[in-house]
Amino acid sequence: MLHLEIEEKRLQMLNFAKKYGMTADATVQCSQELDKLLNLLLIPSTKKRKIR
Repeated sequence: MLHLEIEEKRLQMLNFAKKYGMTADATVQCSQELDKLLNLLLIPSTKKRKIR
């Protein structure tokens, strides 16, 4: 499920970048939302590595 949300957000960000430019507010905000989703995916694996 999370992988699908990430892919959808990534595509949305790319569309915003094409339409409004890389530094447009909408693109940057979408990028930040994508970062949050990616962090949700990566944080559990980071915690596992610290335990070992």
